[in-house]
Amino acid sequence: MFKVRILISITIFSILLICTAIIKNQTRQIEKKIDFLSKSILQNEKELNESQLDFSYLTSPYILEKKIKHLDNTQYVTMDYSKIFLNVSNYIDLQNKLVIQENPNEKKKQKK
Repeated sequence: MFKVRILISITIFSILLICTAIIKNQTRQIEKKIDFLSKSILQNEKELNESQLDFSYLTSPYILEKKIKHLDNTQYVTMDYSKIFLNVSNYIDLQNKLVIQENPNEKKKQKK
């Protein structure tokens, strides 16, 4: 009877010890993830605040007015809508066409 009680108490103690170790490891992993996410959130908030500060500074009416006054009217030229590229692929296509058109002329000049 005495040995059965000792065996039961050792078994219960071992099970509780193993469960405690498992729970402790899981909480440590969760704490590491929380810490990583907290640092990431702080970094993103800092970048957001800096971006908002830059935006508010650069778009303030006073700064815009200074920039417009700084530009000389003779230097400012409006851009045609046809020169504005909506995406990079259009620009690359145009550049490829220009390069192809330039290459035959250069080859003819070199042969002469």
